[in-house]
Parts: sequence; C-alpha cells; structure tokens
Amino acid sequence: MGDKGMSKSNEMFVGLDIGTSKICAVVAEFNDEGTLEIVGLGKHPSKGLNKGSVVNIDQTVESICAAVEEAEFISGFQIKHANIGISGPHIKSLDTNGIVAIKNKIVSKEDVQRVIEQARAITMPTDHQIIHVLPQEYVVDEQESITEPVGMAGVRLECKVHIVTGSVPSIQNIVRSVERAGLMVERLVLQPLASSLAALSEDERDLGVAVVDIGSGTSDVAVISSGVMRYAQVIPVGGSHITRDIAIGLRTPDYQAERIKKEHGYALASRLTGQQNIEVPSVGGREPRILSRQILAEIIQPRLEEILTYIRRSIQKSGMEDLLPAGVVLTGGASIIDGIEDLAETVLQLPVRRGSPSGIGGLVDMVNQPLYSTAVGLVMYASENGEKEQKNWFPNGLMNGNSGGITLKIKDALNSIFK
Repeated sequence: MGDKGMSKSNEMFVGLDIGTSKICAVVAEFNDEGTLEIVGLGKHPSKGLNKGSVVNIDQTVESICAAVEEAEFISGFQIKHANIGISGPHIKSLDTNGIVAIKNKIVSKEDVQRVIEQARAITMPTDHQIIHVLPQEYVVDEQESITEPVGMAGVRLECKVHIVTGSVPSIQNIVRSVERAGLMVERLVLQPLASSLAALSEDERDLGVAVVDIGSGTSDVAVISSGVMRYAQVIPVGGSHITRDIAIGLRTPDYQAERIKKEHGYALASRLTGQQNIEVPSVGGREPRILSRQILAEIIQPRLEEILTYIRRSIQKSGMEDLLPAGVVLTGGASIIDGIEDLAETVLQLPVRRGSPSGIGGLVDMVNQPLYSTAVGLVMYASENGEKEQKNWFPNGLMNGNSGGITLKIKDALNSIFK
C-alpha cells in the first residue's frame, strides 16, 4: 500500500464503524481550503459480532482487515490508527455534576478541568468504564446556562455533565480485534454521537432533535439540544430482526430475505395493492414463488412498529420528548426501507426525516447513504477534537485516557478506578 498520507499524518482521520452486519472504514483529510474531504472508503460484511458486541474475534479481525484494505487502496493511505465506534446494549449513561471553588476569582482552564474531574468521580460497577464525559452547561455562582466559562468572574464553578459508560469486557474485545488487525485505537466514540455529527444540521442540533440510527443488531438513540448530547440509549433490536421475520415468513434464505427487504420492502402495508408482485427464491432446490409485495409489507410493518415503539419509549425516558422541535432524524442501514418516515411519524408522534452524511467533501456520492453516517461521523468527531491525543492501551484493554467529549477533552487515569 502507498504512504501518501505519511507526510501529513496529522491531517489524516480514519473512522471504523464495526457493526453487526457490516464494517465500514472511512479515510478523510483537510483540503487546501480547510474542508474535510472523504478520500477513502471500505466496506465488508461483518462476521463475528452480535448486537454490536464481538462474539468471534478471529472473524471480526478478518472483516476489519478486508474493509481497511479497501479503504487503503482507494485513498492511497497506509492506515495505522483509527477512531472506533462503539455500541451495544451494555452502553449506559447518566447525568451528574461537579462543584469547585474558583481559585483566583476568574475561571481558568484549570478550574474547568478540576470541575469536570470532580463530576466524573462517580461510583460505578467495576465491570464498566467511562467512554465520554460530555459537559452540558456551566454555572458560575448563580449564572446558569454558560457554555464557555473561562475568563468569567466568580467564586463557585459548577458543571453539569452527561457521562457515557460501557462494559469493560465488551470494550476490550473491540480494542483487541482492532489491534489484532494491525491498527492503533486512537479513541472510542459512542456510535449515536458520531451519527449525529454526520446526519444532523447545525440548526437541528441547536433546536433539539433525536437522531435514531437503526442498524442491523441495534437501534441507537441520541437526543441532541443546544449543540450537545443530552441522552443516549442503545436498544438491542434492529434490521436483522426484520430480515429474520422475512426469511421465516416467506420461507427463503436469510441472504435472500435481506436482498428482498432492501429492494422491495415497504413499511406500510395499507398503501400497497395486491397487484404488485415479487419473486421469492425458495430453499432446497424448489422453484421460486411469486408473492404479493403487500404480503412482504405485512411482515415488515409489525416488527418495524415494535422497533419504533421501543425507540419512542427511549425518547420518553430522556424526558425531552416535548423539547424536540426538530423532531427525529432516522439513519442507519434499516432506515432505507420505503415508507419508514411516515410510519415513524405515526408511532413517534414527531416530525421525521431520513438523514445521510452531509457537510463534507470528496467522495460524497459514495458515502451519501444512511448506513455510512456512523463512519463519516467518526472522522468528523476526530477532526473537530483538534490534534490527535495519544492513547495508552494496557494489555488488559483498560483505557488510561479518553476523549472527554466535543466541548472539552479530559485526560485522566482510569486504571486506578477499575482495579
């Protein structure tokens, strides 16, 4: 492979979306005008994962290598590091806060770091570790809703933060798989947070919006308001459940069910007539059958309604259901099913649109699909978080430091917490 990017390695960003059904690798760099451009893309079927968690490391490594090699070929870069998306039902999040005295009566960066460190000093299960510490807002004395407190006068500084944690074994398995594929893990990023960067407009992020990434094994929900993530949950249902229903209902192999879902799937059976037919391959050497597309929709709709109902409960759990003027943005591979926006509006009782990566240059046509939202969001996250932060990965997979989120990066030894 070429090493075109080695002289500008500090300008190269790599995102690796390790999903249940596919693995996507995206390479990006800043052009001369300072615009982030996609210069490489690789995609390969994912083997070895279930609901976002690694169940077979060897198969996962093989899939990662295949996706990375394709991205290297297209970009001309030799990929040595990557920003990794993480998801799965093991993800938890909670709100907390920290309060410190302002040392010299004027808020300094050191004061901000101290208040964040106090906020993150929470009690959690020993099998969980912090992935993100996302500052929500600061309070200086009695003045609330401050986004940048440095330089303000006061005696007391408070910070409200949203903390995202993940299972140590699940994180270890992802990290080990990536490292065995020959890559250094630069940072871990919650997948719905990455998707929100790629699929949402600035107006949506400011107003209040829920981004819902419906993948194969999981559905990721994130609520964004005033530019920061306020809530996240990973639901262990997704497009693979729809595919399995089709395979059983139409008595066809899983891979044919997936193809039929993508090519002919529809979310609202009542809008179809029995006159639209599709050819369904059979199993065991039997002849293919001709069935109504409406029958296919009658299989898809109930499962999709179930998934959307879980999503609605998640949004309600956030406590922000009535504070989402920008509604819901659907992304992820399963969001391409025709009619899903109308069904989602009915179930969620919110305005809904389908989202794809935007705000980038380069190979836009290649990545302008909902399934690439996470991978593109990962390189956007890396580029927005400034210079690369060297990560120390212990043999046991525990992080010595990680990114503290979009607003502020925190370096802190976590290994002492999780002994």
